[in-house]
Amino acid sequence: MLKKTGFLLLFSAGFFGLKAQQTIPFRVTKNNNIIIKTLVNKKDSLDLMFQIAMKEGAISPQRQRKADHIIFNNEEMSEHNTVDIGKMSWKNISFTDNQLTGLEADGKIGTVLFEGKPFKIDYDNNQFTVYDKLPDLKGYQPISIVWKQEVFHLVADNIIDGKKQQEEYFALQSGYSGGILYSNDFAEGKELDKKLKVTGEKTLKNSQGQSVITKQGILPFFKLGDFVFKNMPVGFFSGELKTQHISYFGADMMRRFIWIFDADRKMAYIKPSKYYAEPYYKIN
Repeated sequence: MLKKTGFLLLFSAGFFGLKAQQTIPFRVTKNNNIIIKTLVNKKDSLDLMFQIAMKEGAISPQRQRKADHIIFNNEEMSEHNTVDIGKMSWKNISFTDNQLTGLEADGKIGTVLFEGKPFKIDYDNNQFTVYDKLPDLKGYQPISIVWKQEVFHLVADNIIDGKKQQEEYFALQSGYSGGILYSNDFAEGKELDKKLKVTGEKTLKNSQGQSVITKQGILPFFKLGDFVFKNMPVGFFSGELKTQHISYFGADMMRRFIWIFDADRKMAYIKPSKYYAEPYYKIN
């Protein structure tokens, strides 16, 4: 009888151990954006783009599906919404109205899905995994991160002119389809316009006639931890307007790794995904 009881206890512990993680399926678009199928307020079926650089949600004015059951106030805010994904449910989710998002999406949803939990972005299996505690990290490389104003930041080395490594902090930005986009300060301080081979540029003007010039250049080496990328296309701005205050680590770079983030948002653990050696995304 004691042996049988012991077996049942072991079985129960194993069963509940399996329940200590949950998965959220997603798909990756041709523009590298992650799309999650959601049901909002039990009524509105919406495809939401995962935006790692925000916490809550937002609805796009260009959405393809109706969001009639998300009620916004005069400040274009809606609070206390429910979001269902499969059998998982979240309450008290806030949405902002009229925020642009990626193609194929009706809006955005952020890291509120994983609040207080370790989580994995698994590009090999097209799913998030939410854990109660960190899983086995064998094969992963640890990367220090800074969690500031609901945004993940990491540091990487940029070898611009074949001489020395230039450190820069990058915000993880899964809504930006490209790879690396430099801040105005970094681009000007490191004279990227002169030191990189420029492969393309566009000039845009605002309503005051001020110009923003977006340029694409080739970076000789980019180093994240022990991972090195050669001859990588990067973006930067020049012109009269200085609007890019943060350097981005965009979706084209994010998809090249499988990511695990700890619950305290102090460490990330990465290993190459199936996209690691894929051609770089071309910005139109």
